[in-house]
Amino acid sequence: MAINPYHIIEEINGTRCSIIEKKVSAERAAFIKSILESSGQVVLTNTEEDGLVTVGVTSVIFNLVYALYARALKTSNNKLVTPAFWYQKQQTDKFYWNYK
Repeated sequence: MAINPYHIIEEINGTRCSIIEKKVSAERAAFIKSILESSGQVVLTNTEEDGLVTVGVTSVIFNLVYALYARALKTSNNKLVTPAFWYQKQQTDKFYWNYK
């Protein structure tokens, strides 16, 4: 059993990947993919039979939680990604720890 049960590693198209999100819409997958690629990750996706998408990165040591809260993710225009932005929520304050 893994030390961190939330860090899932599976194969996507024959390549071992750290799974970022499973069973998301195509729009959400495109949003996630744009952030991760802007942050230097190689992203693989797999569309399931029900039309939902699994998104993963080829770096098996990549951990989304660490990257998000360490402020290591950036958008294509080089802005930092906050948790509110990642979850596509309306952010009223400029600091993520004040998000309600």
